[in-house]
Amino acid sequence: MRLGINLGYWGAGMDGDNLAVAQEADRLGYDVCWAAEAYGSDAPTVLSWVAAKTERIDVGSAIMQIPARQPAMTAMTAATLDSLSGGRFRLGLGVSGPQVSEGWYGVKFDKPLARTREYVEIVRKAMSRERLTYEGEHWTLPLPDGPGKPIKLTVHPQREHIPLYIAAIGPKNLEQTGEIADGALLIFPSAEHLEETALRHLRAGREKAGLTMDGFDVHPTLPLALGDDIDALADIFRPYTALYVGGMGSRKQNFYNQLAQRMGYEKQAAEIQDKYLAGDKTGAAAAVPRQLIDQTTLLGSVERIADRMKAYAEAGVTTLTLAPAGFTLDERLAALRAGTEALELAGLA
Repeated sequence: MRLGINLGYWGAGMDGDNLAVAQEADRLGYDVCWAAEAYGSDAPTVLSWVAAKTERIDVGSAIMQIPARQPAMTAMTAATLDSLSGGRFRLGLGVSGPQVSEGWYGVKFDKPLARTREYVEIVRKAMSRERLTYEGEHWTLPLPDGPGKPIKLTVHPQREHIPLYIAAIGPKNLEQTGEIADGALLIFPSAEHLEETALRHLRAGREKAGLTMDGFDVHPTLPLALGDDIDALADIFRPYTALYVGGMGSRKQNFYNQLAQRMGYEKQAAEIQDKYLAGDKTGAAAAVPRQLIDQTTLLGSVERIADRMKAYAEAGVTTLTLAPAGFTLDERLAALRAGTEALELAGLA
């Protein structure tokens, strides 16, 4: 099992430290460094900076939002980053959510599966440097009855095939991801529930495409915190979990809330959402079950983290991306090093 690092969003108060974290991950042999975007920092700018300051580690977008860019622009960005980084770029895509898609980008959040499928097909065709033509429900290239003509990408990516990942949570999205992508970016993954909540759907998509899970990257992200007091460590992530389960999306469309329900936390997920949407963020955080946090993070000693890593590997994870927690840079770097120690202790390096 390989390890990755997720820097999260730029502008969250740890920007100066993030580069040091990425460089230490590069030195330690981590496989990939991901950066996120929502409605603040954009991923490609951060990744170009990180790529310029590192040597071996891959850089990936987790995610570039589909409503933010036309697919041909995404292909241009991916090809450019792959070329500039010496073949170290991975393209992670996702539809975001209805509030961001419609409120920030002005793009209707409808038919996300069909939109994603068309988007991936166009991006892959453009990156292959074919002359770009496409006829779909959401995109037609070139536009009919106009001056547009089929054009091909002028930038040569370093690699013939840039790995393409999709951030997926729901069963139908997971199945399609297995069918059309090279890997799945998962959030709030529980080793105990991974088969029922993700892997069986990914496998169905692979089978639909006539493929197996061989070579497909099952790639969840987990926060990591070192320490002896598990309850205190879990408390660090209460606001984070409450934000996603309670407030990331609307009452009707919150994919993370639905995931928590599928993991057996129906009543707790409803309580967290009720309190969060009523403005009681403190109460929402307090309502998050400690077990839910423990199942979706790596907490405790190196030995305890190693045991959890074994569980994820046995469940089918191929790359485990860590989000090292800490109030100081030294604490985050210590958590990063603990990740490699735990991987070795678990016999997974």
